[in-house]
Amino acid sequence: MEIAKNYDSSKTEEKWYAHWQAQNFFHSEPDEREAYTIVIPPPNVTGVLHMGHMLNNTIQDLLVRRARLLGKNACWVPGTDHASIATEAKVVQRLAKQGINKSDLTREEFMKHAWEWTDEYGGTILKQLKRLGASCDWERTRFTLEEDLSEAVIDVFIDLHEKGLIYRGARMVNWDPAAQTALSDEEVVHKEVNSKLYYLNYQIEGSEESLTIATTRPETILGDTAICVNPTDERYAHLKGKRAIVPLINRSIPIIQDEYVDVEFGTGCLKVTPAHDLNDYNLGIKHNLESIDILNDDGTLNENAQLYVGQDRFEVRKHIVKDLKAKGILAKEEDLQNKVGFSERTDAVIEPKLSIQWFCDMQKLAKPALDHVMDDTIQFYPKNTKNTYKHWMSNIKDWCISRQLWWGHRIPAFYFGQGPKDFVIAKTQEEALQKAKQASGNEQLTISDLRQDEDVLDTWFSSWLWPISVFDGFKNPDNPDINYYYPTNDLVTAPEIMFFWVARMVMAGYEYKGLPPFKNVYYTGIVRDKQRRKMSKSLGNSPDPIELIEKYGADGVRVGMLLSSPAGNDLMFDEGLCEQGRNFSNKIWNAIRLVKSWEISDEVELSEAAELGDAWFQSKFDAVLVEINDAYDKFRVSDVLMMTYKLVWDEFCSWYLEMVKPEYQQPIARKTYDQVIANFEKVLAVLHPFMPFITEEIYHLIETRNDEDCLMVGKWPVANTSNKMADEFEQTKEIITQIRNIRKSKNIAFKDAIELKVKSEATANQFDVIIQKLTNLSSIEYVNEQVENCISFVIGANEFYIPIGEQIDVEAEKIKIQTEIKYLEGFLKAVKGKLSNEKFVKGAPEQVVANEQKKLADAETKIELLNKQLAAL
Repeated sequence: MEIAKNYDSSKTEEKWYAHWQAQNFFHSEPDEREAYTIVIPPPNVTGVLHMGHMLNNTIQDLLVRRARLLGKNACWVPGTDHASIATEAKVVQRLAKQGINKSDLTREEFMKHAWEWTDEYGGTILKQLKRLGASCDWERTRFTLEEDLSEAVIDVFIDLHEKGLIYRGARMVNWDPAAQTALSDEEVVHKEVNSKLYYLNYQIEGSEESLTIATTRPETILGDTAICVNPTDERYAHLKGKRAIVPLINRSIPIIQDEYVDVEFGTGCLKVTPAHDLNDYNLGIKHNLESIDILNDDGTLNENAQLYVGQDRFEVRKHIVKDLKAKGILAKEEDLQNKVGFSERTDAVIEPKLSIQWFCDMQKLAKPALDHVMDDTIQFYPKNTKNTYKHWMSNIKDWCISRQLWWGHRIPAFYFGQGPKDFVIAKTQEEALQKAKQASGNEQLTISDLRQDEDVLDTWFSSWLWPISVFDGFKNPDNPDINYYYPTNDLVTAPEIMFFWVARMVMAGYEYKGLPPFKNVYYTGIVRDKQRRKMSKSLGNSPDPIELIEKYGADGVRVGMLLSSPAGNDLMFDEGLCEQGRNFSNKIWNAIRLVKSWEISDEVELSEAAELGDAWFQSKFDAVLVEINDAYDKFRVSDVLMMTYKLVWDEFCSWYLEMVKPEYQQPIARKTYDQVIANFEKVLAVLHPFMPFITEEIYHLIETRNDEDCLMVGKWPVANTSNKMADEFEQTKEIITQIRNIRKSKNIAFKDAIELKVKSEATANQFDVIIQKLTNLSSIEYVNEQVENCISFVIGANEFYIPIGEQIDVEAEKIKIQTEIKYLEGFLKAVKGKLSNEKFVKGAPEQVVANEQKKLADAETKIELLNKQLAAL
């Protein structure tokens, strides 16, 4: 069979992905096999593929493809998230370009535009995942805002409200002025910024005395309703019961005392603005202070501020500093580095804002979710992420679940009056009307008298139900899918959403199924550039994943992404890794071209070298496969790749194929060829999860197969009982490498046969025939004494001599041996240092200590042999 010289990744990827889909290989239905389930972390519906997605989904596909090969019924559920804040922001931007303001539209009109946007741009990322080779069950694709999943969200809201776990109340919330919505604590990113600390003088009412107070937000003085000092602070004891004047607006406010104030911080005086600071809010409740909200939802000042009305908060800060300075109220300014909260979505500076919102009480839900991670019912990889999880879950706060948006799941609360409790929770308007009549005692109420809450639920309120809702576990809690696929097996996600998503899914799983949503959580690292910067569009340091695929092939990019991706550790992405992945594809391609170029003969007898080489490779393959399986079990994905890479590149291509290939222009024995093919197919199976396209292509180049006979639904190899042959051959590799190096250094062509003499207690090596073949030796002779006028080397307790028919440069040989002795003496010193350390000997595992002792003995033996060689010279 003629195989193209160069591998065409583009044609191969298109051909085999279409074939797999045509054969319905990705689809899963419950059957008698063991289920293996992964639910995709749903990306934003209008998002596009970025490097983080590439890493995450490559790992998911790797796990799913291996599960299929292991004979499991693998189901990878794809889908997208409606992403309330991000999607609504894009729709608003689009409308603005058309000269339309959201405020000029009805809710229904806006939703029509939002659905048009979603239909136009939604699903792009799922199409891009197909380019990567993602073997998702596309027939099961879900969307968090589709009808069935939306119904599940509303049902859960109603259920938790009936259980008393969802409530409505006025609380200090994180307000995003850009998105004009409340955010949960987890959606706030705290960044270190350069700020100013302004020292302001507040006049004591009816006195010439003033108090100096430091603040980073001078614009908020317009909402001050008190000054607070510590009751133990003697400096201010005389001000008890007195009042102060707010600068610029001359509002009279009380001076209160509370131990909350740190006497050592700043001036020991605190301005209290209950409507715009969480701690001030709590002080306000405790001391019954007035709360004056000076900000509009968009971050501009309202009429309550009295001054700068309609101006943006940051513009006001500039103006008010000038005005305070002009009036002599600003005592001084200091540079300051402090942490400021930013919106995770819009990057706007968060404003603490007193607002009526909906909250979910997390205490009851959190307990089983914490307990079952800490007792390893749910395993985290890497293990140290459990500590972060425990800290957050042990200090959990109630979840603000309402958002002031239109795109999302509308809160099923219906108001029938103006009172704080004049509302009912219902699934439909008709049900709400009946409940409202009952609650109000007014039988005359009509549907037109009801007002549904304008807010929607936090996007994560749908995402936390994902592992259950994608299998319709709320619509029909006892359906075949939920009973078969739940709990899912593995979740692959980013550590940044441990609290947004992972913890909440665990809570929902135990609340609604009494079971964990998954058994293992693998946290990927963050993809960074070579300068350790997080990849982002704004920095321009993030390559386009599709362009990478077109340049290096999907397999090359998959390998490149995983070459340096240990669990939990950040990945320092270098495009050179994708090139390395492409080179790996070429190596495998050249291997099949070599094998298929051999002429096969039934007449040629099986050579001793080929038979021995085959026995060695099977032993080596089994030994590596055991390690690969163990690394998979521990989610050491990068280790699996490196072991697989070395198995293919080094052991299979560089050693095994060289051992078994026929002599130049000679045929190969059919039995040898058949065994090479069998080993090639085992190698392809192990490699397939990483490089699905090229492995499938080669699998079909090996022989013509029917449409259903594909590698992706083949069998994962089974390791037979390993023998010691794999380990024993390692020393033989060293011998061959040394002889090749000598040939190279002395410019001895491979066609010119050379002799090898071995000073050893043994009289033969089982691998001598392979040594002869791979180094073209005319003979191997075992001797009892040193051989003069030879190039020599030492491996283990054996000395090797190569007569090269010319005078040896004695001085050069002495320098070489002395250099090696010096190195070994340094190595020996280090090993002795370890073994003389009582703490190491007692604390290290027995095998580790034994390995060090063997290193010591081997080094001493080698030094002794080299000294003998040196003496002979």
